[in-house]
Amino acid sequence: MLLTLLQSGYETANTSLSNITTSEAFLLIIVIGIAGFLVQMRLRSVFAKYSKEPLPGGMTGAEIAAKMLRDHNITNVRITHVPGSLTDHFNPATMTVNLSDEVYSGRSIAAAAVACHECGHAIQHSEGYAPLQLRSALVPIVNFSARMATWVIIIGLVMTASTSSTVVCWIGIGMIAMSALFSIVTLPVEYNASDRALEWLESSRTLYGEQMEGARTSLRWAARTYLVAALSAIASVIYYIALVNGRNRD
Repeated sequence: MLLTLLQSGYETANTSLSNITTSEAFLLIIVIGIAGFLVQMRLRSVFAKYSKEPLPGGMTGAEIAAKMLRDHNITNVRITHVPGSLTDHFNPATMTVNLSDEVYSGRSIAAAAVACHECGHAIQHSEGYAPLQLRSALVPIVNFSARMATWVIIIGLVMTASTSSTVVCWIGIGMIAMSALFSIVTLPVEYNASDRALEWLESSRTLYGEQMEGARTSLRWAARTYLVAALSAIASVIYYIALVNGRNRD
């Protein structure tokens, strides 16, 4: 019964994708790209707003990050700063929480929210959070696929001019699909890190009331950038499927 349902679902999805034209898929990519731009602009606006809201106690983002790590008994992670704006990230290879200058030395609600979000990733790593482990395992595969996928598809399309086989094209699409899978796996990782950050900020009484709402709003818009990225990756897969299917129809 389950096998029948899965097969039916696959056939339905395959039929639906087969009917999508490259123009429709390209339009989808453009729409998602515009949505991504708007989300980025809104994120920067929100971050700018809450960067002006002072943090109770006057602690810097780096100090708050250190406190959150201590409260979770994590002693093997260093806190450092990196250049740029919103370039904050946790690096499991070097075991560092890397904070942008405005977060590292900032004394604002936005700085606290971002710093704690990155510490959330460090806590995920220490606890062996499964989605984070999966994402880390996918990194080398995705890096290779990202470099080679387009070339593989181009070679495949050239080959279809002399043969009817589209196997190479589908291999390239499979490689692009790995990036989409990576983006999808990233979603629970990012949302969970934000949840951990907000939970600690509230339980530690670092923020409260409207300040907590400011942190929640900042992290909510940051998470939406990852959602748009996932949709964009899926749209790219759909585009290349439509491209190959179009060649088959021709």
